[in-house]
Amino acid sequence: MSLSQKQPTSYFGLTIPFLDFIGVVPDFAENGKSRICLDLRPEHLNSFQVGHGGLSMTLLDFAMAAAARSAHPDAKGMVTIDMTVSFMRPSTGKLIIEGKLLKAGKNINYCEGEVINESGVITAKALGSFMMRR
Repeated sequence: MSLSQKQPTSYFGLTIPFLDFIGVVPDFAENGKSRICLDLRPEHLNSFQVGHGGLSMTLLDFAMAAAARSAHPDAKGMVTIDMTVSFMRPSTGKLIIEGKLLKAGKNINYCEGEVINESGVITAKALGSFMMRR
């Protein structure tokens, strides 16, 4: 079955073609926390043969937004206002990305996220703020 014939993955109730394209596997999003996973493939790598920083940023962005959305049952989605990422070491192998809601507001939510490698070591950490879309 080709990618165009494959049923879209539900990302906690949303269809997000880009996440399907890169192979993100949703785990959970509930009570202000989320987890997604990704097995790095050759097309995810940079010239140093480790996970591309832009990929890590995409994963962190979604994990944090999913964590925020999980605490707001009436939210249609979250729009990223800002995001800061610190890259601590190269990302390799299977990655686990966790998001956590730090503070929920009426419209703005503050979150943190981590990319963790298969050895349990944090490779990147992010802080972000997200506006709720109703």
